[in-house]
Amino acid sequence: MSVKVVCPSCGKVNKIPKKESYAKANCGHCKESMLNRKPLDVDKEDLLHILVNSDIPIVVDFWAPWCGPCVQMAPAYEEASKMMSLQVQFLKVNTEEQQALGAMYGIESIPTMIIFKGTKEVERISGGMSAGRLVNWTKQFV
Repeated sequence: MSVKVVCPSCGKVNKIPKKESYAKANCGHCKESMLNRKPLDVDKEDLLHILVNSDIPIVVDFWAPWCGPCVQMAPAYEEASKMMSLQVQFLKVNTEEQQALGAMYGIESIPTMIIFKGTKEVERISGGMSAGRLVNWTKQFV
C-alpha cells in the first residue's frame, strides 16, 4: 500500500510505501529528504494544495508571533513534527499574516491546532501542548 505525501521542500506530490517508520525518504523530484522536517509555514494556496494532495493526516497550528503560549509551544510542535515524519504532516499558519485563513476556519483563540484528513477537519484543540501530548493526540488519526 502506498500513500501520497507533498514534499515540504518543493511541493511536488510523492507516492511512498506506507510504513510505521522511515529510515530514508527523499523526494522523487527535488531529491531533498522528507524526514525530520520542521513544520512548514503555509498560506491559503499552499494549505489547500497540501490538503488536496496528501493521504496522511495534516495538523495545522494557527498561531501569531505576539501570542506567548504560541511561542512557548513552537519547540514542542517542531519536535512532534520530527517524531511523526511522513505519518503526519505539520503545518503552521501565522494568523497575523493570513487573517483570511484564520477567519475561513473560524479561529477564535490561539494556538489552535486542527487535524485534517483530506480537506475535511476531523478535530481541533486550543491551547499549548507538549510534544508528547501532540504526538498522542495525532496518533489516533494515523
